[in-house]
Amino acid sequence: MKNVLFVLLFAAAAASAQEWPGKPVRWVVPFPPGGSVDIVSRLMQNGISKGLGQPILIETRGGAGGTVGTAEVARSAPDGYTFLFTLSSHTINPLLYKLNYDVERDFAPVSLIVSIPQLIAVHPAVPIKSMRELVAAAKAQPGKLSFASAGNGTPSHIAGELLKLRTGIDLLHVPYKGGGPAVADTLAGQVPMLILTAAVVTSQVRAGRLRPLAVTTLKRSPGTPEIPTVAEALGLPDYEVDSWIAMFAPAKTPQSVVARMQKEIARVVQLPEVRQKLIEQTADPVASSPEELDRVVKADLRKWAEVIRSANIKAD
Repeated sequence: MKNVLFVLLFAAAAASAQEWPGKPVRWVVPFPPGGSVDIVSRLMQNGISKGLGQPILIETRGGAGGTVGTAEVARSAPDGYTFLFTLSSHTINPLLYKLNYDVERDFAPVSLIVSIPQLIAVHPAVPIKSMRELVAAAKAQPGKLSFASAGNGTPSHIAGELLKLRTGIDLLHVPYKGGGPAVADTLAGQVPMLILTAAVVTSQVRAGRLRPLAVTTLKRSPGTPEIPTVAEALGLPDYEVDSWIAMFAPAKTPQSVVARMQKEIARVVQLPEVRQKLIEQTADPVASSPEELDRVVKADLRKWAEVIRSANIKAD
């Protein structure tokens, strides 16, 4: 009788997994509308909805640097109907804030979706035309050259601190409340240099209002292939700041559901119309396996812990 019951339960679970999804699927974006995560999620939405045969409902739950919406997903039922669509700050926040969730324990990695660089650029009036000239100028006047970021503890701030650690230079950090104000003050000449997500800065670079020096990913961005990486410009193969966007599910979500969603992501990022639009956002489509995303999360937690400790970065 026990064997019969086990077979029936197994069959029911298998049937349930095969039937997924049987209703709309919710993606929680833990940032305000209009940001890079929201834009990328909406570029992916229709293709994955068609592949799954169910609507994808995107809900923006901004607040506290992404931690409000992330906590909501951590508490959600692992039934395959709630996913987290988030940014690489997922691995920075735990090192700066006391959170009511654990990024490793409470989430099942699904897939990396895109890789997005930070972009280092200067005002055209600044007589610096390369990363080597930047390093030389900073060494000539330690602590005098400043850079604007999107805020304390953001990936753009982390990128500047990692540059300082890897080159031994001393830059003055000027945090802003978001990329917009940082761009505005740099354009006005209030700050000579900025480090910001490439998507925020590229239009100003193309208009000649900012001079690009380098991107922070290991590979050049397909959206700006003419701009070198910090790694190649300075011969620093271990310098990388990747503001990736990825998908996670609540821990204990069935592996069959995770695998199906990952398969759809890998398919949709390669659709020509989606791929081109992602590249226009300076995003490099890099759909991955859940295991690869898990390795990225673990590696980032170790790397950013070193940077935050060495730079003595504190939460605002």
